[in-house]
Amino acid sequence: MSLLGNIIWFVFGGVFIAIEYLLASVAMMLTVVGIPFGLQSIKLTELALFPFGKEVRKRETDHGCLWTIMNIIWFFVGGIWIWLSHIGFGILFCITIIGIPFGKQHFKLAGLALRPFGREIV
Repeated sequence: MSLLGNIIWFVFGGVFIAIEYLLASVAMMLTVVGIPFGLQSIKLTELALFPFGKEVRKRETDHGCLWTIMNIIWFFVGGIWIWLSHIGFGILFCITIIGIPFGKQHFKLAGLALRPFGREIV
C-alpha cells in the first residue's frame, strides 16, 4: 500500500515539493553558516519524495541546547512558512475521503518542517 501511495504522491506534487526543498538546501549551503540548515533541508527532501511507510522520531542522543537554538533559528528563517504551507495542503487534502492519507503525510511533513533538528526519519 505504501508503494502505491508513494507513486501517487510523487506524480501529483511530491516531486515539486522535493525540488523546492532541494533548491533551498543548495541555497543554504552556499555559506558555511548555512550548511547545517541545508542538511536539514535535505532530510525534508528525502521525506517529501516518498513519505508513505516512513515515520519521524526524536533522536535518542541529546545535544542539549544546540538543537533548540538551531530549531529557533530555523523557525524564524523559513520554518514557519514551510509549516504553514504543509498545514494548508493537509487541510485541503483532508476535505475528501480519498485525500485523507495525503493530508496525513502533509501533517507529518509539517511537524518535521517546524523543528527538523533532533529528528530522524525511519
